[in-house]
Parts: sequence; C-alpha cells; structure tokens
Amino acid sequence: MLNRRQLLQLSATAAAAAGFGLAPSTLANTPALITKTIPSSGEAIPVIGMGTSQTFDVDASEEALAPLQEVLDAFFKAKGSVIDSSPMYGKAESRVGDILRNMAQRPPLFAATKVWTEGREAGIAQMEESARRMAVERFDLIAVHNLTDWKTQLDTLKRWKDEGKVRYIGITTSHGRDHAEFLEVMRSEPLDFVQFSYNIDDRAAEEALLPTAAERGIATMINRPYQRGSLFGITRGKELPDVAKDIDCSSWGQFFLKFIVSHPAATCVIPATSKLQHMEDNMQANFGRLPDAAQREEMLRVFAALQASA
Repeated sequence: MLNRRQLLQLSATAAAAAGFGLAPSTLANTPALITKTIPSSGEAIPVIGMGTSQTFDVDASEEALAPLQEVLDAFFKAKGSVIDSSPMYGKAESRVGDILRNMAQRPPLFAATKVWTEGREAGIAQMEESARRMAVERFDLIAVHNLTDWKTQLDTLKRWKDEGKVRYIGITTSHGRDHAEFLEVMRSEPLDFVQFSYNIDDRAAEEALLPTAAERGIATMINRPYQRGSLFGITRGKELPDVAKDIDCSSWGQFFLKFIVSHPAATCVIPATSKLQHMEDNMQANFGRLPDAAQREEMLRVFAALQASA
C-alpha cells in the first residue's frame, strides 16, 4: 500500500510525464517535477522559474520576438510557470505580454513584477501599466524593487493584497547590497516573498537572509544563479563529477541550479536567457532528485577544487 508521500510523488511524476507527452508505460523512468511551497499560503510552485532582465529587453519586431517565443514555449513545456520581470528591465514586460497575447491557449502562469519608483500615485500608475504591458489581469506577485521608497510602495501593496488586487507581496535586492535594511524589512513586515542573489560562489545569503526567510516563513526567489555567467568560466571544459549523476544533472548549469534550490529556504530560482538551448538545459533542473546535505558539501568541494585550479 502506498503512503501519502509516495502517492504525491507518483502524482507529480504523472504530471511531469503528461507535460512531455509521455505514455503511461514510461512513468517509472520519468523524473518527478520538483516543487516547493510558498510558506504564507502552502501553494506549490516549480523550483525553476524565468527571469527577464536584459534577455527580454528587445524591440517588438518579428525577428526579435521569434527566439523569445521559442524560449517561452520551451519554458512552459517543461512545466515552468514563474516569470519575473520589472519596469527596470526596459521593454521586458512588454515583450512577455506580446508573446502571451499571441498564444492560442495560455499555460498556467505565475506572473511576478516589481514596483520601482517613488511616490504613492507614481507607484500605483507604474503597477497598473505593468499589468497592461505584461498582459495579466492580476499579478501573482509584486515586490518593491531594490527597496525603492519601500515604506510607501509596501503600504500600497499591503492594501492591494487585502483588496485582492495582488496575491503576494515582497521586496528585492539585485546587487546584494542594503542587506541590513533588507533584513530589517524582512523582520518587521508581513512579506510573502523576498528576492536576492545566491549561488554556489556567492553564498553570503546563507549568513542571514536565508535563515531569516525560513524563520519568518517567507518564500525566496533567487536571482543571478550563474554569477552573471562567470561560473561557466571556471567549469568550461571540465567533466561533471560523479555526484551530478546522483542528482540527475547532465550539465554544469543544472548542477548550479540544483545546488541553489536544494537549500531548504530557497523556493525558486529565476535564470534569464534568450537562447532556446539554454532554456531547455535550465528546465531539466526542474525535474529529478535534489542533493541532500552531504551531496551539497561534495558539490562545494568540487567547485572549490575547480576554482583553485583555474
């Protein structure tokens, strides 16, 4: 007889298989979709999301949109749902919206953006414009970007949440700066999400941000998982270690992503890309096994050795 955990695992496996068009006979060999729950609600979301900084800041020409359409198709096919953007990212919100409008049937979407301005009315106007640009009736998440006028904007967001205009609210930092003030807000405000940088090379978030998120019951959205691509300079041409096979990783990108989301306080990570092959590779980290504590230590040891030899 299956226990509850086994039944949930089987259901997740079946859902992942359906997304890839796999027959029931292949279920036994199909990796399970990895999800984590948002502490404030218990809602489960896939651990691999998508960022849009720089990658979606393009013009609206067919030539520019075509590769982004392929990227989003691959994202949704691999059961992705969390898309994060911001007015700070130029035309990114608009390009996401353009592609969503052109889809015959929109897949399940967890739409996240940020408010990045000063003043109450300016913040409201910006968030309403973001909804029009990104083609969403109601955002799942709006966060105050880089703590910009956070008291004013968070006051509006708390009211919007009470009124049902947004589902979740939060704050972000994109450069690892202002951690002291960031922690103060985490400890004093009713946040659903925080976003900050964390990866196998930049582990400053382990000191206070991740523990505070766990203590306060705040979901975390992780940016800069590849340290702006510099991690690949260290691993280029190097063979994957044995531990990669044990956690269903076939590339260094997946290795880095699974290190992040295996942290107990990491909810999801949002790598950004405009290249189809990179998106397909990223999304393979949405399935299979996550490293345990001992495997994480081995991953750190492997990476440290590669750094030392670089």
